[in-house]
Amino acid sequence: MTVTQSMSGATTADCRRRAAPPSPEPGRRGGYTISEVAAATGLSAHTLRWYERIGLMPHVDRSHTGQRRFTERDLDWLGFVGKLRLTGMPVADMVRYAELLREGEHTFEQRQELLEATRRDVTARIAELRDTLAVLDHKIDFYASARKAPERPCD
Repeated sequence: MTVTQSMSGATTADCRRRAAPPSPEPGRRGGYTISEVAAATGLSAHTLRWYERIGLMPHVDRSHTGQRRFTERDLDWLGFVGKLRLTGMPVADMVRYAELLREGEHTFEQRQELLEATRRDVTARIAELRDTLAVLDHKIDFYASARKAPERPCD
């Protein structure tokens, strides 16, 4: 198994454990077509093209006929982007992160700050969801208790 560093800074093994969808055919040479990547990631071909157009995807190689050919590294990156999407990170921030990544190691601090801000947002949303869950649990308990209570005689 070869371990390479993905665009997110993590190794390919780390990304697969955390985020990446299964590859269409692991170890296949020549790359994956857009339809294979769409099937593996759940993203539409339109979304993949859009990601490339706005700079969220790194340069995607092309075949001699001009067809996009995605690599394992691209799949790892899409897995990471999928996790960023789940955090609610705005697309503009994801694009900014990708730009910083392409600029090199001197942007580590800026990338870290961007991820830390996103983490703070996620933590706040988790707290809100816990409060909401507590309200739901209270109501569920109320209805469960009300259904089990003996009927009251009419007054």
